[in-house]
Amino acid sequence: MSDQAITAPVVPAAETSRSELIGFLILTAFVIAAPLFIYPLLMMKILCFALFACAFNLLIGYVGLLSFGHALYFGWASYVAAYTAKAWGFTPELAIIAGTLTGAGLGLVAGALAIRRQGIYFAMITLALAQMMYFFAVQAPFTGGEDGIQAVPRRNLFGLIDVSSSGAMYVLVAAVFLGGFLLIYRIIHSPFGEVLKAIRENEARAISLGYKTDRYKLLAFVLSAALAGTAGATKALVVQLASLTDVHWTMSGEVVLMTLVGGLGTVFGPVVGAFVIIAMQNYLAEFGQWVTIIQGVIFVICVLLFRRGIVGEIAGLLRIRL
Repeated sequence: MSDQAITAPVVPAAETSRSELIGFLILTAFVIAAPLFIYPLLMMKILCFALFACAFNLLIGYVGLLSFGHALYFGWASYVAAYTAKAWGFTPELAIIAGTLTGAGLGLVAGALAIRRQGIYFAMITLALAQMMYFFAVQAPFTGGEDGIQAVPRRNLFGLIDVSSSGAMYVLVAAVFLGGFLLIYRIIHSPFGEVLKAIRENEARAISLGYKTDRYKLLAFVLSAALAGTAGATKALVVQLASLTDVHWTMSGEVVLMTLVGGLGTVFGPVVGAFVIIAMQNYLAEFGQWVTIIQGVIFVICVLLFRRGIVGEIAGLLRIRL
């Protein structure tokens, strides 16, 4: 049995649902009120990366599959959304859908190859595929190479609603994030999600019960990649830029860091982790390259003192599930 299963508090299902409902209401209230005291552009970036971290957590936290190449789906969805919006005149919703489908398609191909292996071999295959597509992005003419795709336009949403202002764009990003978050919540609390948790805990026993675990893992992989694509496509519209940074291996490392700092296998942990890491990068930018070192120190502290992450430790102290 995993360490997470040993340390997780045992609480009644009704109490679990109540605590998660309260947590979601607090999260929603924070998302609505955040622009009043946080710069809207920064908050939109946080929401995009929070959705990215939640998508990653769906795979590692509930299936037990560690992907070191999730920047592949995030970054290429960013490129596709930016390119279709700029070159083909796609409206925001169509650009986001295109990015989501790109993430899902790449996830289907990469997942079909990677799930044949487990553990470190699975992680290395995902990293190798991501790096292969990174070098393709460097050479491909439509990506803009080192310059990326700049000045991505924000056209009218559905051809009717102007989202060129930060306020209107924030409403769209908040809706995308909350919709993605609720979808992930529904997945992990569905019968499908319960099978994923069974595979994480003991795949051999799940197979003995008649479940075709490879199919479940592949579907979870595709869902995670698709939601990562949604986050990447939305981010491209927010910052109006898609660059090599989005597909670089360090982006995959950042999402791992966000998930572990917030709380692996928790519903709200990745959101908190994304807020901590992105806010740190923004407010400590004056330290230059020292930001990476500071992040490393915080990561080490979390691993040593808060093994379950920020949200995981809070949930353990309060004897609830978050």
